[in-house]
Amino acid sequence: MSDTDAPLLIGLMSGTSLDGVDAVLARFEPQPAMLASAFVPMPEDLKQALLVLNQAQPDELHACQLAANQLAQLYAQAVRQVLHQAGLPVSQVRAIANHGQTIRHRPDRGYTVQIGNHALLAELTGLPVIGDFRSRDVAAGGQGAPLVPAFHKGLFQPGDGVVNIGGISNLSWLAHDGSVLGFDCGPGNVLLDHWCQRHLGQPFDAGGAWAAQGQVQPALLQAMLSSPIFQLAPPKSTGRDDFNPDWLSRWPLADHAPVDVQATLCALTAQAIVQDVQRHCPNIKRVLVCGGGARNACLMAALQRGMGAVPVMRTDQVGVPGDWLEAFAFAWLGWRYLQDLPGNLPSVTGARGERILGCYYPA
Repeated sequence: MSDTDAPLLIGLMSGTSLDGVDAVLARFEPQPAMLASAFVPMPEDLKQALLVLNQAQPDELHACQLAANQLAQLYAQAVRQVLHQAGLPVSQVRAIANHGQTIRHRPDRGYTVQIGNHALLAELTGLPVIGDFRSRDVAAGGQGAPLVPAFHKGLFQPGDGVVNIGGISNLSWLAHDGSVLGFDCGPGNVLLDHWCQRHLGQPFDAGGAWAAQGQVQPALLQAMLSSPIFQLAPPKSTGRDDFNPDWLSRWPLADHAPVDVQATLCALTAQAIVQDVQRHCPNIKRVLVCGGGARNACLMAALQRGMGAVPVMRTDQVGVPGDWLEAFAFAWLGWRYLQDLPGNLPSVTGARGERILGCYYPA
């Protein structure tokens, strides 16, 4: 199949960080190729509505549907923007693959919820939409996450550890024997962003500059790392259900300067990743970092200190744009659905077997 005949898909990702929507236009035949990308920021009112939905609330079903409708409008804007960037009409695209916005993730209770009103998105764009990628894996006894390690396997090398640091951090281990392991390590930016917003009134700590001014509090860090969630063996996944302001309130943060707490939370994200790499990734060659956390110099430095002689670098340095990798991966999952091919790895999620992931909403 020539490049011009290969189907084009748009992958959409709005993650735990709630900063906005990433959109990627991609093809996967004969090789994966990202053709264009776009970012649409998350409106503050929608961000707050989604944060509220992460916890039980009165009349939350109504609030959930309103938020899903607003998300569909935002997703449609991202689709228009990436098509404009590529200079292509809608008619050239086969489908949209939409991760949706996770508001609850409880595989321990047999469900995961990503909203985004895929039917409305199909109406707004005139394109088929493939969504709800995680539910089938959960139904098969899996964690429903992470789903990107299968895609990482085709992009990177045996012996690589690929760490995505969005709201939550997750690790793909591409073992030397060709097997793949993947799981969530713990918080990525979610606690850092919350603490920065609370004390500086800023949505995130740009470059980790504030954290770099503080001093890590060893006793506080060790207490946090002693939480049972950090001791779990794979398969494991997490989200805002576990790491949120209520989780932070367990610790005596008032005993420390806010800047020192930020430094400690940065160390927490790094150390949770480091200890999982040390436990599960023997003879790792390098750690490749993508997601928003890759732009946090303080966090990257903490990772390098923890990894010692093992090099830590951004995926951009090996030719894969880290800001767009998750949206690229979900476009790939949409392509897998269209090919009637499985999208999960049971070795990663713990599912009973491989499954075709997603639900299809015609244009």
